[in-house]
Amino acid sequence: MDQRAPRDGRYIEQIGKYDARQEPSLVEIDNERAADWLAKGAQPSETVEKLLNISGAMNTMKIKTGGIHVVGAGKGDDEEAAEAAVSGASTEEE
Repeated sequence: MDQRAPRDGRYIEQIGKYDARQEPSLVEIDNERAADWLAKGAQPSETVEKLLNISGAMNTMKIKTGGIHVVGAGKGDDEEAAEAAVSGASTEEE
């Protein structure tokens, strides 16, 4: 949302949803779109930044921009490495 818009105003793009009433809380964010917006210069509020950290979007953006180095990621493996790093999965080969 544009911070200058009214609280219930028009969205620029809706990339996820949050529902604190569910147990556990529901956080669904399209990390690729969030990382794209962050790369374009979008500045999340403090609360939104916490939700982006929970979903892994901040890590995805940092990996894409080189803020986090992923060991073993070759050319073309960036997206796979980003997903593995965000999910905590191992990228070891046997």
